[in-house]
Amino acid sequence: MKKIIVNIFALLLGVVTILPFLWMISASLMPTGSANVFPPKFFPERIDFSHYINLLTRMNLADSLFNSLFVSLGVTLFSLVLNSMSGYAFAKFRFSGKKRLFNFLLSSMVIPAQVAMLPLFLLLKNLGLINSYWAVIVPGMASIFGIFLIRQFTYSISDSLIEAAKMDGANEFQIYLRIILPLCKPILVTLGLFTFMGTWNDFLWPLIVMTDSSMYTMPVALANMMGEHVQDTELMMAGSVITIIPVLLVFLALQKFYIRGIMMGSVKG
Repeated sequence: MKKIIVNIFALLLGVVTILPFLWMISASLMPTGSANVFPPKFFPERIDFSHYINLLTRMNLADSLFNSLFVSLGVTLFSLVLNSMSGYAFAKFRFSGKKRLFNFLLSSMVIPAQVAMLPLFLLLKNLGLINSYWAVIVPGMASIFGIFLIRQFTYSISDSLIEAAKMDGANEFQIYLRIILPLCKPILVTLGLFTFMGTWNDFLWPLIVMTDSSMYTMPVALANMMGEHVQDTELMMAGSVITIIPVLLVFLALQKFYIRGIMMGSVKG
């Protein structure tokens, strides 16, 4: 009986969660004005793709889609490389002050991101990176959360495996490249998903550092467009679908590795 109740509750929760997304997709395919009715319609009387065509052609949302894809992939790639190197070093290397340095990094996680935005903006301004893709990519190249996640996972890798590789003549980089990275695949996929989705959905920081509308990412471009087309519900829903679908597909494709990485990354160091 307990299992039945839990399954029914999970089913109801799933329906409540997915219902707004289904309506969003349905509304994006309705003719203009059809979605602004009560009670809301869940099925379009006539499928209309004109909103998607307008967004990708006349409103140049395709450029924003490319910007988001480029920035998200760039941040994810750099993040995986730098965080995996740092996490491996904190887990397996021995050096003076390692524990104090790591505790200092962890303590900085309690600082709200908004507090660091002003000094970070001034730093990037002095480097001449404002209004460039690097203004978004550089701050996301490494994260304390990513280092912590990789470090915790790397603790589960046997030291004897690393010692055996050293006895066979492998240097540190070869060990990292041929042993650590393949074994860390689940947690790397998990971190990659977190980083990609976080960068893709980020609104405030790209809004601050991007002053040229041609460089807007999807969330910024969609919010900017709402000021002009706030009454066009169907157009806004089409923009939301274009924004959500890529990250949803990435998550569904990699969810097996994501769940495995979360479970295995809980090893205590």
